[in-house]
Amino acid sequence: MIGEKLESMLDGSPVFEPGTVWLVGAGPGDPGYLTVNALRALQQADTILHDALIDDRILELARPEAAKIYSGKRAGEHSIDRDALCARMVDLARSGQRVLRLKGGDPMIFGRGGEEILKLAEAGIPFRIVPGVTAGLAAMAVATIPATQRDVNRAVVLATGHAASDADETDWAALAGLGQPLVLYMALRRLDRIAGELIAGGMGRETPLAVISSATRSDEDILVSTLGTVSEDRKRHPIEPPAVVVIGEIVTMRERLLRIAPAFAGALA
Repeated sequence: MIGEKLESMLDGSPVFEPGTVWLVGAGPGDPGYLTVNALRALQQADTILHDALIDDRILELARPEAAKIYSGKRAGEHSIDRDALCARMVDLARSGQRVLRLKGGDPMIFGRGGEEILKLAEAGIPFRIVPGVTAGLAAMAVATIPATQRDVNRAVVLATGHAASDADETDWAALAGLGQPLVLYMALRRLDRIAGELIAGGMGRETPLAVISSATRSDEDILVSTLGTVSEDRKRHPIEPPAVVVIGEIVTMRERLLRIAPAFAGALA
């Protein structure tokens, strides 16, 4: 019954027309977080240009004839030439292919999706954006940290910890003064500096902090710390990218749940 209903949903999904490009979010990692439209795109695409963090199980959902081209980067690697990548998508679409640009999380949240659709639009290539579950919010949810909690916060700030140059540096003091939780992408390698600037901006050293690595994957790892102690805590508990950093009182919800329901400790650890 479920299979038949799913097939019906897929039949009603948008048709991936030849000569078009779809920018698709693959979610935080686990294939279970794919959307139906993302699955439909994988089953129709002729060529898939995928980022580094796409789970192999997701790529295996593509039709067997589809070409799969690695088009991403990892920390420490040189960034892929964005203009060359966009030019390749344009050429493939103009040749009549259905081109799937597959990105981790959501393509429009720190995924440079906006830059790519501008290039496609300028070249006259039809495109569609298929949203995905963004890694920041998914990481918090699986770690039982609510993005919003009544009587705790009325907003949540998504920010990148990566800066291409000093001129691009985020005004951390300004964010510290908002009094709202921060969810940081690509911040692990610069976390000590960021923590120092947030403290200098008025955020308390005791502010709860969590680092969530490889969220939703089998090797997921979580470090709960504070803004003032995270540097030392990371020496005792090394944690690797890709990771999301959550800073604010909402982090305490995880520990509260562990105390209230210790039987769930294995699932929450």
